[in-house]
Amino acid sequence: MPNGWISWIAPAALIAGTGLLLLAAIHDIVSRTVPNWVAVLLALTGLGARIMGNSVLTGLIAAIAVFVIAAFCWRRGWLGGGDVKLMSAATLAVPAGHAFMFIVAMSVAGSILAALYLAGGRVARSARARTPNGLRDKSATRPTNLLRRAIRAELWRLRRGGPLPYACAIAAGFTFVLF
Repeated sequence: MPNGWISWIAPAALIAGTGLLLLAAIHDIVSRTVPNWVAVLLALTGLGARIMGNSVLTGLIAAIAVFVIAAFCWRRGWLGGGDVKLMSAATLAVPAGHAFMFIVAMSVAGSILAALYLAGGRVARSARARTPNGLRDKSATRPTNLLRRAIRAELWRLRRGGPLPYACAIAAGFTFVLF
C-alpha cells in the first residue's frame, strides 16, 4: 500500500476547512470581521484537496465565478469583503461537483440567518420599548461573563439593525455539503 497515505489528504483537508470555517464564523459573530489569514488558509487547503482530486481547473473556475459575483454584491453593499473572500475560498475547498450545492445550501442558511435576525431585532426593539420611558436600569452592571457580554453585544447590534455574521451561513453551507 505505497499510496495509502494519499487517500487521507483530501478528507483531512475538508476537516481542516470545516475547522477554519468554524473559526471564521465565531470571529464574525464576535467582531463582524473575517481574518484574511483564515480565507488564505482555507483557499490553500482547498487547492491542496483539488490537486489530490485532479480537479484543479474546475475548482478554480467555480471559485473565480463565485468571487466575481460576490464582489459585485460587495460593491453594492450587500456583502462584506471578508465574506466574499471566505465564500470564494470555501467554494475552492468543496469537492468540484458540489460547488452549486454549496452555493444553494449557503444561500438557504443565509436566508434563515436573516429571518432570525429580523425577528430578533423586532423582539429586541420591542423589549427595549417596554422599559419605563425607554430607559435602562442604571443599577444594572456590565456582565463579566463572556457569553453574557456576547449576548448583550448581539442584542445591541440587533436593535440597531447591524450586519449579519454571514460567515455562519458560509460555514453552515460548507458543513451541509460535506456531511
